[in-house]
This record gives sequence, C-alpha cells and structure tokens, in this order.
Amino acid sequence: MNGRKNVWIMFGFVLSVSLMVSALSVLAVSGCYSRLQFNLLNSVCSEILEQEPGTEQVLSAALKASAAGISDHAAKGDILTGLGYRISDFASLSYRQSLLCAAAGFLAGTLLFILTFFVRNKKENRRIRAVTEYLEQVNTGKAAILSPSGEDEFSKLEDEIYKTVTFLYQTKDTAVQAKNRFADNLWNIAHQIKTPITAISLSVQMMREDGRHWEQIRKQLERLAHLEEALLVLSRLDAGTLLLQKSETDVFTLLMLAADNLQELFAQAGVSADIPELGEMQVFVDPDWTMEAVMNLMKNCMEHGEAHGTIHCSYEQNPLYTQIQIWDEGKGFSGEDIPHLFERFYRGQNAGEGGIGIGLALSKEIIERQNGTIRAGNRQEGGACFEIRFYSH
Repeated sequence: MNGRKNVWIMFGFVLSVSLMVSALSVLAVSGCYSRLQFNLLNSVCSEILEQEPGTEQVLSAALKASAAGISDHAAKGDILTGLGYRISDFASLSYRQSLLCAAAGFLAGTLLFILTFFVRNKKENRRIRAVTEYLEQVNTGKAAILSPSGEDEFSKLEDEIYKTVTFLYQTKDTAVQAKNRFADNLWNIAHQIKTPITAISLSVQMMREDGRHWEQIRKQLERLAHLEEALLVLSRLDAGTLLLQKSETDVFTLLMLAADNLQELFAQAGVSADIPELGEMQVFVDPDWTMEAVMNLMKNCMEHGEAHGTIHCSYEQNPLYTQIQIWDEGKGFSGEDIPHLFERFYRGQNAGEGGIGIGLALSKEIIERQNGTIRAGNRQEGGACFEIRFYSH
C-alpha cells in the first residue's frame, strides 16, 4: 500500500511540474504568434499607405472598428504604433483564451504541487511521529514489534532501529539474568555461612567455662554474623527485592537515633557524638535503612578517628537538596584509599581488624537508591569527612 502511495506522490509532482511548464510554453507561443500578427498587419498597412496615401483615414477607421484608443504619437515605418495601437489591441479571442488557459494551467499546477508537497510532508511527519512514539515505548519497556511501513529509505531506517532495540533488549535480559544469578549465589553463600555460625555458637556455649580462647572466638563469631547479614542485604539490593518504605523524616532525629544505637560501641572506644540541633529539616527517605547507612558512616569515623575523640555531624537544606556531613578528628583517609572507599570488600590501609569492607558500600547503595549521593574526603582542618546529599527532585 505504501508503494502505491509513493507512486502517486511522485506522479503528482511530475504532473504539477508538467502543467506549469505547459502553461508557460503556451503563454510564450501565444505571445510570439500575436507578435507575428502585429508585424504582418503593420507591414500591410505600410504598403497600402505607400501605394495609396489617401487611404489613411479608411485604414484608421477599419482599425478603430477592432480596437480603441488612438493617440497622436507617430513613428516612421511603424504605422500602427504611430496610430496608438499595441500588440494586445489586435490580439484575437483565441489569444486571450490561450492566455486564460495558460494562467489556469499554471495555477492548477502550482496548487497540485503544493498539495502533493503537503501530503508528502504530512506522511513523513506521521512516520517520524510513529518512530518517536515507538522509542518512547522502548524507554518505558512497553515497546511492541516495529513493522516497516514500506520499502523506501525511511523503512530501512525503521528496520535498523528495530534491530538495534531488539539487540538492546537481548543484552538487557542477559545482564538481568547474570545479576539475578549473582544475587542468588550471594544469597546461597550467606545461608551457607549461617549454618557454621550456628554450630560454632552452640559449641562455644558448651565450652564457655574454658576462657582461654573464648574472647577471640566471640569476636570472630560476631564478624561472621555481621558478614552474613551484610551479604543478605546486598543480595536483596542486587536482586531489587529490598523495598524502601519512604516517608518524611527529620534529619536531627535520624542522626540522634543512629548515634543512640551505637552508644555502646562509642562508650567502649571512648568516643562521643556531637549532633547540634539546627532546626527541623525533612528528607523523603526510608528511616530504618537510612539510619543503617548513617550508622556505618559513624562507625567508620569511630574506627579511624582519634582515641577519645568526637564524631561531628552537621546538616543544612536548600531548595535543591539536603546535605548531611559526618566527620572525625583523626588523620583522614589515605589518598590511595579515597577512590576505592565505597567498593565492596575493600579495606583501607588503616582498617581495623574487625572490618569486612561492606559497610561503606552498603551505605552508598542505600543512599543512591533514594535520590541521594555520597562522597568521602579529608577536611582541611583535619579528619575524614562523609558528605551526603538527598535531592528534592
């Protein structure tokens, strides 16, 4: 069907141009013919007056019978012009009809050309709009099969777009399957770790009276338990099954709850938390998981800060984002560590013995999934600093 439409559009262009050219040709031929008539009549009248000078009045009366408007202007050898006549004054009815037909043909050709161009432009716009809508559907994951609408160059473009989209879908499916396999493997590893942890815990309870290795075993158990819990959370994040229940949450309350949950660790390390109340500021986040992310940052500052030091917090808000800063009074991060701090299982040069390299990576995942960003650096005054931004839009 599209092939027929293209043929009709091409036929319309050719016909419109042909009509305009034909009209111009008719007009030119008619003008030449009238000019020949005028010259012939001029020669005849000149010959008559040369032979019979007394017939000038007779000729003038005859010419007036076919045309009007005689003037006093005279030119030697040009009797009709001298008598005030023009070529159009002697144009026959057929010439005027030819002129009218030529004008009508030219007008019809122009209108046909405009109509054909409009139809062709409308068709191309419709096809472009269809491709645009198809690409919008691709972006939302609701695209159907794109059927080429003809055999022209535009159809070849549609075919290539469909091939590219199909390839991207296949690549996406492969990536999703690989990600799901990774999440499943991580989940299985976490559960496999959980079994020996339970067995070791039971054994430790039975041998508790022998305190020689009790403390070391207890620390390793806590580390394994924390690793198992972190791996489960990461597997849920990777699989997209960790649902964040977002709500309006006060920043000061969030920071205070995070510090309260770490109060026992802070007391053991001789560290305090300084969280000033800077007014009510709301962020749209999951309070529980965001508090988990903040706790990981505070623990990192506790582990890398000065003994008996202070962990400082500050926050501010503007129309674009809400910013939270958490820093310590220690030596700061090593320059080599900063680019890798949020990588999974990465442990910096000054990492403590109990660290497993998942806390910062987990915090980053949680914050970024809530329209936020996080970065780490060193303060000019000294100490490592984490900066979180939750964007309003």
